[in-house]
Amino acid sequence: MTEPKISSRNPWAWIPTLYLAEGLPYALVTSVSLVLYKNLGVGNDVITFWASLLGLPWIFKPLWSPLVDARATRRLWAWAAQLVMGAVLAGVALALPLPGFFGVTLALFALVGFASATHDIAADGFYMLALKEGDQALFSGVRNTAYRVANIAAQGGLVIFAGKVQAVTGSFATAWLLAFALAAGILFALAVYHRGGLPRPAADVPKPRAETISAKSAGTFTEFFRKPQLGVMLAFVLLYRLGEAQLLPVAKLFLIDARANGGLGLTNGQFGWVYGTGGLIALLAGGLLGGYVVSRRGLKFWLWPMLFAIHLPDAVFIWLAYARPENILLIGAGVAVEQFGYGFGFTAFMLYLIRMARGPHATAHYALCTAFMAVGMTLPGMWSGWLQQQLGYPQFFVWVVLATIPSFIVARWIPLEPEFGKKT
Repeated sequence: MTEPKISSRNPWAWIPTLYLAEGLPYALVTSVSLVLYKNLGVGNDVITFWASLLGLPWIFKPLWSPLVDARATRRLWAWAAQLVMGAVLAGVALALPLPGFFGVTLALFALVGFASATHDIAADGFYMLALKEGDQALFSGVRNTAYRVANIAAQGGLVIFAGKVQAVTGSFATAWLLAFALAAGILFALAVYHRGGLPRPAADVPKPRAETISAKSAGTFTEFFRKPQLGVMLAFVLLYRLGEAQLLPVAKLFLIDARANGGLGLTNGQFGWVYGTGGLIALLAGGLLGGYVVSRRGLKFWLWPMLFAIHLPDAVFIWLAYARPENILLIGAGVAVEQFGYGFGFTAFMLYLIRMARGPHATAHYALCTAFMAVGMTLPGMWSGWLQQQLGYPQFFVWVVLATIPSFIVARWIPLEPEFGKKT
């Protein structure tokens, strides 16, 4: 039986949409949920604790990745996961007007997270099977851009949309019901499109169980923990974003919190433009510049400038918390500076994960590295809202800057070759 013609579909017809489907639910669960719960009157300590726990599926996804490989094709997993995410997001929308909305929506967000992490496994595997190696490199920028566009659409467009509906209806519950109904419709549409629109590569077949879960696989994980100087490398991974991990969730709440509570009192629309659109564009620009300069001089040359770039702009929020400007352009400029520095400095972190994973089992070891990366964001994020309530916004942001000091200390000891990251 011959393979259908769709097997050679133009990558432009499916890569952008596939990675829109990957980025959108992640942004909804980990970022937009914070704005949603703040609008509906949930406390900062509760929001940051539970929102951080919602990131757990992306930490533990390596545990069930062998199941995705062994059961059905990656193509089937991908579009089916989109269908499930659309259905569960519709459930989130319907649950918002209920008296017990918080517990119900948390459970539903957890399901979206599990389905999204599963989709990540399937989509990334499918990408490698459906493209030749040269095309994988060629389209890596396309998929990263599509993923960022999905983030802007969620944190920018969807939040702005919810703000406009709230201004008309006077109800945040109604506004977010319609916003999540729209998000559910987008995921449903993507699932329907990908059901027929994804190519059918001959290599996309379930792997034999013996190849996915075996003693050899266990040995791969064991080898990771035998890497020389693993302790200092893991310390670097866990501490590099210790300050940023606490800043990210609280900064969003600070921007929209009432001025009577010490926040800046932005509307959802203003937040969507300042943080969800302008901030993310600055983040993307910082990342692109970071990748370019490292390719010219190597990571070792740029490590310390990038450390300062990701951490020192956190002080912008100290100024915002004390000065509390009302000019939206000033606020937007401050957020853009912090996000640009974050994007630029984050380049060093991601490249070091690649350096850390080098070896014959680079793919599996990189998955472990990203799991540790997620732990380094989840645990500090869990206590950040409680700590902010104890200290107040100004003192909390001072603490965030102080919390960056351990990353400078451990960076002195990590192994790093002068030529790593340099384009040859």
